[in-house]
Amino acid sequence: MAREGAGLFAAFRVLGRFSGHVPHVLRYHGRHREFYLAAAVGRSVHTYNLKKLGIVAVSNTLPQDITCLAADRMLIFASYDNILHALARNKEVVHTYEGHKAKIHLLQPFGDHVISVDVDNVLIVWNIQSEEEYLQIDFDKATFAVSALLHPSTYLNKILLGSEQGTLQLWNIRSNKLLYSFPGWGLAVTTLEQAPAVDVVAVGLVSGHIIVHNIKFDETLMKFQQDWGPITAISFRTDGHPVMAAGSPVGHIALWDLEEKKLMCQMQDAHSTAIAGMTFVPGEPLLITNGADNALRVWIFDGPGGTGRVLRSRMGHSAPPTKIRYHGQNGEQILSAGQDGTLRSFSTVHEKFNKSLGRGSINKKKSKKKGLKLDTMALPPITAFASEVAHQSDWDGIVACHQGYITCTTWNYQKTSMGAHKLRPEEFSKHKPTDIYATAVDITSCGNFAVIGMSTGRVDVYNMQSGIHRGRYGKETAHEGAIRGVAVDGLNQLVITAGSEGLIKFWKFKMKDLVYSTELPSSPSGILLHRDSGILGIAFDDFTISVLDIETRKIVRTFSGHHGQINDMTFSPDGRWLITSSMDCSIKTWDLPSGCLIDCFLVDSAAVSLTMSPTGDFLASAHVDDLGIYLWSNRSLYSLVSLRPLPADYEPSLVTLPSTCPMQDVDVSGDEEPCDEMIEYVSPEQLGEQLVTLSLLPESRWKNLLNLDIIKKKNKPREPPKVPKSAPFFIPTLPGLIPRYIPPEEENDTQSKVVNLGILAQKSDFYIHLEEALSTNEYKAPLDLLKSLGPSNIEVELRSLAPEGGGSVEVMLSFLRMIGMMLNKKYNFELAQAYLALFLKLHLKILSSEPKLLEELSKLSMHLEETWIHLQALFNQSLCVLTYMKSALL
Repeated sequence: MAREGAGLFAAFRVLGRFSGHVPHVLRYHGRHREFYLAAAVGRSVHTYNLKKLGIVAVSNTLPQDITCLAADRMLIFASYDNILHALARNKEVVHTYEGHKAKIHLLQPFGDHVISVDVDNVLIVWNIQSEEEYLQIDFDKATFAVSALLHPSTYLNKILLGSEQGTLQLWNIRSNKLLYSFPGWGLAVTTLEQAPAVDVVAVGLVSGHIIVHNIKFDETLMKFQQDWGPITAISFRTDGHPVMAAGSPVGHIALWDLEEKKLMCQMQDAHSTAIAGMTFVPGEPLLITNGADNALRVWIFDGPGGTGRVLRSRMGHSAPPTKIRYHGQNGEQILSAGQDGTLRSFSTVHEKFNKSLGRGSINKKKSKKKGLKLDTMALPPITAFASEVAHQSDWDGIVACHQGYITCTTWNYQKTSMGAHKLRPEEFSKHKPTDIYATAVDITSCGNFAVIGMSTGRVDVYNMQSGIHRGRYGKETAHEGAIRGVAVDGLNQLVITAGSEGLIKFWKFKMKDLVYSTELPSSPSGILLHRDSGILGIAFDDFTISVLDIETRKIVRTFSGHHGQINDMTFSPDGRWLITSSMDCSIKTWDLPSGCLIDCFLVDSAAVSLTMSPTGDFLASAHVDDLGIYLWSNRSLYSLVSLRPLPADYEPSLVTLPSTCPMQDVDVSGDEEPCDEMIEYVSPEQLGEQLVTLSLLPESRWKNLLNLDIIKKKNKPREPPKVPKSAPFFIPTLPGLIPRYIPPEEENDTQSKVVNLGILAQKSDFYIHLEEALSTNEYKAPLDLLKSLGPSNIEVELRSLAPEGGGSVEVMLSFLRMIGMMLNKKYNFELAQAYLALFLKLHLKILSSEPKLLEELSKLSMHLEETWIHLQALFNQSLCVLTYMKSALL
């Protein structure tokens, strides 16, 4: 059974993939006035700008890995197997050319056409726009096996072909004629390159010879030889210096002075693998190189002696990573140890923040002198490491153990280099046994101590600042078998060790005393501690996983379902999920509270290492025979994801590994019918009739109903000051013998402003619903109407229920019955209390004089008292338990 819709994790992007064995292509953008670099990485094409070597575009993914790459002014041509594609805007496929029967291995854009040659010696000229064959030429493999292809400058409609037999042919592809055959030098041609001079071509041979040849007169101008094997790439400087660069299969570059006709200098170990592509930037002293070692470098020639230095580079692991872990708590750096012996840091934000901490070495000074190839001081690849950001600016914050090696190394993240200390037992300082090696490491959360487990069962503690040995656990050894895992808790109280003999032991960190030992059902293959929750994940050799609580020291969960060796485990930041990877190519997510499998998917190659971001947004994975680190986004953070247990017959689907371009998570809910488990749960209005249920209204709707008069008084605007009435110029007097003033006329304010609402009032909707409810006994409609009103409107409605407000005693009785119904059903409980309190405050005089209303109020009072006594008992019980839990010594 397969589950519909997407799972918990969605493919996002890949980190650390920059180059492959396919030569790069340099392009110039006229409008931008800038050079762009296109490199084939797996099944997509990356486009970088040359100024900062920042990635500006990633093409859509092709069905298979790209084997050949070329470009003209408008399009990029990429081929896999016998199919050729043309990509526009560095992204989408716009043309597809099908006609070859064998794998394409040479491409040459040619104006409105593109030329492709396959391994069966078939040359096809394609019309780019119409996708039709313009010309097809078949060569005899025995006499002329095409191995190189070039369009000489100014040679209209002509191409030069090199062969494995050593001969060269000049063809006019418009007339389909062989113009000239060059006898060659009896050695296979590996590469052809146009020199800055017209008619001059550099020919690279399988013997390491470079022939600078004039094809107009068929004359050899000069000849050079390299001792590093076949010539893989040739390029000429065009900034005024007569220099030719030639690449080799061992990663060295030779620079030849064309005026002096001699070797100018060597750039040894420019790459750790063969130089796949090499291009001088036109008019600039910059050389671009790429190789299968996953490195892209820009060299600048601005120093004495003509040698180049690295100006910009993008590098990843040249061999597959073996262990990856997030570094720090911001979730932006991933530390990765590879089979190439290096330790690197990859940024999930931008490639410019990537760091290389270098290779492990016994003696760094001697290693530098001997170089990369002859370095006998290089340490084996890192198998396990632990890092901590606390004190990383003061001393080394990373400790690592190496494959089959007794010494553990420290590394400094801030200095991006190997640290000062070599951690090993004192008795092995003089001689290093080959059969004893470090198997597991951990570093304390404070960054002060490293705990190292050995293959002999010994566990030692070292100080990270000084590198001094600070003790061991057990008399001689902590376990009888090899140590399979060590872990230190978050407070430096306990050290947990797992041995291959099937025991888990708990030790006091400081006193080194054994606290507890428990036997496991099988031999463990690794352990992982989630420090915040105190939960220990244990992977076993029988492909099962157990979860142990370090507080109770008991196994609380056991999971089974993998069918291969468990490679790695990681916890989610909150400790609720345990994510595991196995050699059966599956990645499974186990929910610890429910003890169930909630997500499972398959990948093409097994994940050798997993790590979950401390912020919970990404899961990172490294895979067998793969140079990249793959990021999977946690869909539960931004969309509705079912976390229900998977059924027993669930069949996981195969998920394609993400590409370099961030992939958009496709929402399938609109296209497909939602399955039962994805329907969002809607809570009913009342879970049970015996439960007191509150309304979902905000407090502002009911909390201040009793204090509305105070609020209105506070909010009443102050009256503006009255202007005194101006006195008349002539004060009027009364006629008579005694002069008397006429008193000022008072304003006629005798008219009352109080309106008898009982005469004018119209019945409101609430009033009408209450009247209807007297006969129907249905109070839902008036209650819903009251819930939709604001506090002021509620007060107006309740005032209008009284007879002097235009109401009646019957409607007041109906209102009390509505409150009684709310108390009986125990929902909208706080609203019933608030509405009743306001009603009593407004109509206390009328209520006391009406026997019908008094009888209804006495019923309400008894009901209220019963409900409150029940609630009070529950509150008191909860408070007692809470007080006991806070004060008792458990």
